[in-house]
Amino acid sequence: MKDLLKRLLSGVAIVTVILSGTLIHPFVFAIIFASLLFFTLLEFYRLVEVAGYSPQKKVGLSLGLLLFVICFSAVYGIIPIRFCLLFIPFLILILLFNVINKNTETIKNSAVTLTGFVYVVVPFSLLNFIVYPGFSGNSEFYPWILAGIFFIIWIYDSLAYVAGSMFGKHKMAKNISPKKSWEGLIGGAIFAIIMGILNAVLFQEISMLSWVVIAIIVVLFGTFGDLFESKLKRNLGIKDSGKILPGHGGFLDRFDSFLFAVPVIYVWLILSLNI
Repeated sequence: MKDLLKRLLSGVAIVTVILSGTLIHPFVFAIIFASLLFFTLLEFYRLVEVAGYSPQKKVGLSLGLLLFVICFSAVYGIIPIRFCLLFIPFLILILLFNVINKNTETIKNSAVTLTGFVYVVVPFSLLNFIVYPGFSGNSEFYPWILAGIFFIIWIYDSLAYVAGSMFGKHKMAKNISPKKSWEGLIGGAIFAIIMGILNAVLFQEISMLSWVVIAIIVVLFGTFGDLFESKLKRNLGIKDSGKILPGHGGFLDRFDSFLFAVPVIYVWLILSLNI
């Protein structure tokens, strides 16, 4: 009962923080999501250190925060949008710092540093373009698309867990995540699509079709993200990526679905001319 209460309270806390960052004000959004980026990336780098790698943490974290700030400044109209192309030389800088580092495992350390950058920094930075549809410098802050995406992710994760616990008999990836079942995936998918339809009623900036597609993306790529992080933890022999959220593990445990789903959702929103 005590553990359940801890899980409930920490869950309410993280939802409150995310919704506050999403809905209150653009600068609150920037501060909270930049902080979440920082701590999630730091957690990833600490995880790979357990495996014996030596990522350039300071370089990765600094450039990651800088890219987020550049993207926010661009969509807010402070700097030209073309400055976001600094993403490309940032990747080269990461390689450069690994080359001049004295550690002999240059290729491996470059790989894990870059993996963290792409895995964590890119999805968080793309959020800037989702909350500023059009990102012309004149567009208004519109947080409801992002809020709707989080609603779908949370509904999918929660109801997949419930359906799997109640009806799960056919394991989806036994060697990676023994508790995940096809029944859980189907149950979560049904409610994710229902949430997508509800989002279309609540947030009419994009069409019902787009919301349903977003729900399907969350189910598919969110599941891949969950399995990716589960395999990472299994390879390292750990249960949770961190302990900062009692009953929920670490930041990677909370954002594993989000990190894989958001880039694909962003591509869909661009291709479907919704932003």
